[in-house]
Amino acid sequence: MLLAEAVWREPGVSGGRVLDVGTGTGALALLAARRRAAEVHAVDVTPRAVATAWLNARLRRAPVRVRRGGLPDPATAGRFDVVLANPPYVPAPSSSSLPPHARARSWDAGPDGRAVLDDLCARVPALLRPGGVLLLVQSALSGAGTTLEQLRTQGLRAEVTARRMIPFGPVLRGRSAWLASRGLIAPGEDKEELVVIRAVRAVHAV
Repeated sequence: MLLAEAVWREPGVSGGRVLDVGTGTGALALLAARRRAAEVHAVDVTPRAVATAWLNARLRRAPVRVRRGGLPDPATAGRFDVVLANPPYVPAPSSSSLPPHARARSWDAGPDGRAVLDDLCARVPALLRPGGVLLLVQSALSGAGTTLEQLRTQGLRAEVTARRMIPFGPVLRGRSAWLASRGLIAPGEDKEELVVIRAVRAVHAV
């Protein structure tokens, strides 16, 4: 997993305060705990994901605090040394009518794939301590350049630190004709590029 590799390399995880947004199974939160993070907080909006992450943490006796929800309020949650984000980023005809328990909530992100990414870019900087790091994975289909621009506008130093081409999974294969009609892929294209974006808050930030 591309983001897991970035978490393993990130020096701020060890001994740091870590937030895993969109934790899913809790794999990244557990990895942060293995890296001996001082605190690991994991959040997800999907009840099934929260239950799965909680169970995985208990089975491994990992000190991970799991709760249901999105990005926390820094006024109550405090700030973090590292924020991990594997948000929904797959372009979809619509994601607004999905029920809370729908599995597609884990990947569908509106017509441009940015239904969650834009909010993350706007709100994550306030959750980072000075010198704190955001590690985010997304598809190039949902505009990595837009993410970089938005994070830099928020005062973060952002760059793509890893890339990988992977074959379309069942979801993208099933909507390839729609993606082509939107100009997001070329006709017959069957691979997407995943990127990891690393964004750092300035040390002098307040």
